[in-house]
Amino acid sequence: MEELQARHRKELKDLQSRVTQKKKQASKKTRKGVNEECERLEAELKSKQESEVAEFNGEASEPPTEALEELALEQDGPEPEPEAEVKPAAQTNGATPAPAQAQGGKRNRQKERLARRAAEQEELAKQAAEEANDLPDMKQQERERMLAYMKERGLQEKEIRADGHCLYSAVADQLGQLEIPLGAAPGAEPQIPYKTTRAAAAGWIESHPDDFAPFLEEPLPDYLHKIRDTGEWGGQLELLALAKSYGVEINVLQDFGRVVRIEPESDAAGKTIWLGYYKHGFGLGEHYNSLRKAG
Repeated sequence: MEELQARHRKELKDLQSRVTQKKKQASKKTRKGVNEECERLEAELKSKQESEVAEFNGEASEPPTEALEELALEQDGPEPEPEAEVKPAAQTNGATPAPAQAQGGKRNRQKERLARRAAEQEELAKQAAEEANDLPDMKQQERERMLAYMKERGLQEKEIRADGHCLYSAVADQLGQLEIPLGAAPGAEPQIPYKTTRAAAAGWIESHPDDFAPFLEEPLPDYLHKIRDTGEWGGQLELLALAKSYGVEINVLQDFGRVVRIEPESDAAGKTIWLGYYKHGFGLGEHYNSLRKAG
């Protein structure tokens, strides 16, 4: 059941992504048709998943149309059997003619339903595959644009592991390129650079609470705990704290060549680090890589 539920969540997530993309691409003329198609796809997926759960639990899982068919059959009575062929006495040797049911067999409605359902699911899968082929590959397009903008700026990518610590690991790699010591922040293990940069970011925020607390949606101690002791992703506030803590300017290259610059507390002439930010390129979601000087 856990595997079935996990597959259902993935199917729902994939469908939501497809629906969102189709609605974005719809024009005024096609919007109504696209909305109807999206509603149909969502209803079909819901019906399919409910049917699979019911089958797993050993329950009846007939689609509404099939249930109506069966109800009609029950009301009309059993399907009449074909009359047995009456043969002359000389040919039957006086034996009673065998009923057609014994000769031809009873109609198997369950097999017919299963065959019809399999055909419908095959058709749905075919339609989904055709629609997926028409959707743009967001990951590949973002990757190609990012590589082009890196080349323009004389940068090359150092890929960072996508584990929740990517921002802090990327900053640590960049500081190493500038030969800036990471420091020995309390509680950090020197052999794990991202723990040191995490502790540095948390320490700066803790010592300057008035600059950060207004932007938090939770108590400051809870927020600092997430930075220091968990794999919580970092973002704009953490980049600001790191820029000020280490006295460097942080440039974040994003898709379509946009660059976000985060200034340090003091003059950082010659102390600039580069990060690459991806929105679609990695399985966990948003991601940062270190961008070193090419060559």
